[in-house]
Amino acid sequence: MKISGIICEYNPFHNGHLYHINETRKNGATHIVAVMSGNFVQRGDVAVMDKLERARLAVRSGADLVIELPVQYCLSSAENFASGAVYLLDSLGAVDEISFGSECGDTDILQDAMDTVEAIAMVHGEEIRGIMEKGYTYPRALTSVVKGKDPAVAEIISEPNNLLAIEYMRALKRFSSVMAPFTVKRINAEHDSDVAENGFASASLLREMLETENDIMGISEYTTQLWRDAISSAVSKGEIASLSRLERVLLYKLRSCSVEEIKDIDDVAQGLEHRIFGARMAGSLDELLFTVKTKRYTMARIRRIMLKLLIGITKDDMSNLPPYGRILAFNERGREILAKAKSHATIPYAASIAKLSQLSDTAERFAELEIKASDIYGLALETVTSAQKDYRAKIMIDME
Repeated sequence: MKISGIICEYNPFHNGHLYHINETRKNGATHIVAVMSGNFVQRGDVAVMDKLERARLAVRSGADLVIELPVQYCLSSAENFASGAVYLLDSLGAVDEISFGSECGDTDILQDAMDTVEAIAMVHGEEIRGIMEKGYTYPRALTSVVKGKDPAVAEIISEPNNLLAIEYMRALKRFSSVMAPFTVKRINAEHDSDVAENGFASASLLREMLETENDIMGISEYTTQLWRDAISSAVSKGEIASLSRLERVLLYKLRSCSVEEIKDIDDVAQGLEHRIFGARMAGSLDELLFTVKTKRYTMARIRRIMLKLLIGITKDDMSNLPPYGRILAFNERGREILAKAKSHATIPYAASIAKLSQLSDTAERFAELEIKASDIYGLALETVTSAQKDYRAKIMIDME
């Protein structure tokens, strides 16, 4: 029994994800547990389809157990996203390896790059801060400094999946995890690429095809029939989400809150609250985002902050690691993972958010944010769903 952990969003699932699962199996994994983003994703957007549906499909597509990444970690930096997900895998006490995609496809190269980056960040922190004061993001400032010290490593961290892979490995180190890193080389379509190649397309291209054209047949080549049929069904039922449907809610939230409230939101720093507050006269979401955006604050980061403002995710909410793991779906092999974890897990894992919320004050707060996020997500669907849906959620148990 070899259990591998995968961190994913499946927004939506495509052939590259299937390839990753298959390569993980080829590497000896008999069981796969996936930590998956819920109804909001790291790029600062709503998930195309509801988390329970994506979890159900994930279990039918090669994963055996799906655990939800709490919303405050979904809507956070790559470092926090990685930390929350790795912590949930590590806390099971049963996962042997963590499997992730990367452009370089070599864990030794990634390990060396991580060591180099950490050393440079420690020694040249002042130089990095100086570049950031000119308006650049931390990743760009870091890459600029690394390029001057080690161009080969700078080339590695310039690729988005390599950079996220390094964050996973840093999290493994931070938690002194015994999970071994394993990487699968990303093939064909690049991250966020708008070009499809040889049956592979990025999730962002598939989302664009759905949002601009409702092109169900067009995505067929790049995903499995199971997912294509599920997406087609979701489209017909009005169950595809779009951030554009939250435009008026977001504008209302900004127009009705104070500078102090914005300042308290996670990731708002260095006076950004004044810039955001100054954009409250915006007449559209696009106008709001472009008014706030600078070289330092990327569009994705601004979207994440606006969604955190809407949900109410504060700086204090990022001071705690997940107090529980919420199960969204599993099959027979997933049940075997949970059985092995029963005597080794360091935090509780269960399906009922109502029961999980009763574990502690921290657990109650995590559950409160998750329920609120799901309520807001329901407004992003063409067919609006009722509130408190998370309390009534029925998880997928597939014993076929």
